[in-house]
Amino acid sequence: MRFEHLIEINSPRVTLDMVVPTFTRAQLWRGLLARVQTPQRFPMGPERCDWTEREPGRILRTLHFGQHVMRDEVVLTPEERLVFTPEAHGDTAPIRLSLAIEEPQPGQMVLRFTYEALAEQTAEEAYYNDYRHNAWLHNDRDMVRTLRQWLLEGGL
Repeated sequence: MRFEHLIEINSPRVTLDMVVPTFTRAQLWRGLLARVQTPQRFPMGPERCDWTEREPGRILRTLHFGQHVMRDEVVLTPEERLVFTPEAHGDTAPIRLSLAIEEPQPGQMVLRFTYEALAEQTAEEAYYNDYRHNAWLHNDRDMVRTLRQWLLEGGL
């Protein structure tokens, strides 16, 4: 299973710049780092996140959702890419998330979200993929809305 979508962050169209704040790459990166280090600040985030930097550019996290605990590793390529790789849990195939900052043309910046199953999915898991895709898209849009709000408030 592979699912990918783009969310436009900055647009070269002047009309969009008047409506939404324009990010620098550094501001966007700081916001993405907040998603790694303090995901509880985002909609639908965990109650708590404990993390440690294993080595430069490699963060191990433990995410607490009530009684449920999830662990993952995040690999950072500064101001370019984040890759979240969860530990396997139960019979569910782990799904890796990659976020890449792209600038397809001058004045335009997008985030590319790529979700990939790391193992063969069962028929039952595959049945729910459309629901997952929809949930991921909404969650990613909420994250960008949160970053825009922080930018407007001077928090990035």
